[in-house]
Amino acid sequence: MTRADAADPAVVVETNPARMTDFVRTAQLAGRRVGFVPTMGALHAGHASLVAAATDACDDVVASIFVNPTQFAPDEDFDRYPRPLEADLALLGRLGVRRVFVPALDAVYPAGIDRRLTVAGPALPFEGAIRPGHFAGVATVVARLFEIVPADAAFFGAKDWQQTLVVKRLVHDLGLAIEVVVCPTVRETDGLALSSRNAYLAPAERARARALHDGLAAAAAAWAAGNPVATAEAALRRALEARAVACDYAAIVDPESLAPLAGGCGPAIALVAGRLGSTRLIDNMLLPARTTEQR
Repeated sequence: MTRADAADPAVVVETNPARMTDFVRTAQLAGRRVGFVPTMGALHAGHASLVAAATDACDDVVASIFVNPTQFAPDEDFDRYPRPLEADLALLGRLGVRRVFVPALDAVYPAGIDRRLTVAGPALPFEGAIRPGHFAGVATVVARLFEIVPADAAFFGAKDWQQTLVVKRLVHDLGLAIEVVVCPTVRETDGLALSSRNAYLAPAERARARALHDGLAAAAAAWAAGNPVATAEAALRRALEARAVACDYAAIVDPESLAPLAGGCGPAIALVAGRLGSTRLIDNMLLPARTTEQR
């Protein structure tokens, strides 16, 4: 356990799971509500918004920084994923985080990483189909982190909508006493959702990346006008095609199950994933219920 070289000298960096758990339990026994913001680091304003939400709702806020290998496929970007630890700790200190859990690999997976949770339901389509094993890795690490940091509430960003559904399913299935709070996506001025992977984009790619948000806006407009789901999905795809963004999927589905819409009237969520060079980005937009769908 060490003090962070951050703006707030009260921030403590914890590497030991037992001490981390003891901090949370001690706070709860004192009647304090503990919020938890799990991250993989490379923090930005989106993460800061999660900490702010946790601070508003809780007495103490804990964050974690752990780049989880079990959610990366062998050909993905685990090795190059940004790890600016000192800057991350400084930001968390300025935001008033009490403890930051920064574990080694064997602290999270003391028996190795061969065992993974089995996932189903909302984990299967979209990201689950394109990145086999990804959500099993997410569920495995989240379950372990919730064991080490048994907070009252955990805060996640809506940009990773499918992930939030997987975490909610995990909490339900395991009977965990933790509230999952989903916070709004934070965006750049041109609409691009904040993501640690945005740093990978070359300037020309960054300019094209706004196509994801533009496509979602086009889909939302088509949806609001009462057009069929397929028409709104086509508007989303066209926006990506217009800026040469390779589209992995562009779909409008039920926001809780991710199943195709029954009746086409919603509420719904538009989901999109696109690739610019070696960088892959995802985004989404909730769509309100409507009374009719044109045919």
